[in-house]
Amino acid sequence: MNAKFHDENVSFLFKAVLALETEEECERFFDDICTVPELKAISQRLAVAKMLSEKRVYSEIVTETGASTATISRVNRSLNYGSDGYEIVLKRLEEK
Repeated sequence: MNAKFHDENVSFLFKAVLALETEEECERFFDDICTVPELKAISQRLAVAKMLSEKRVYSEIVTETGASTATISRVNRSLNYGSDGYEIVLKRLEEK
């Protein structure tokens, strides 16, 4: 994990997320822990990652998600040079 943000609190957050068992529990937890803009930003990045992995073009992604080209570029950089977190999640979601 990236040492620049890993600490005891981040570890506790990850354990809390892993303790959730249903989509309803996730919704309730994220409703409590995130503001609406924070949750929208996170969910938008995941949607962008999915669309990029489907080889969709930036203009289409902008239109469908409302994401800025800077956000799309940042997500694309993570897909290409990141920790493979998006890839893990997208593959598992596809398998379900």
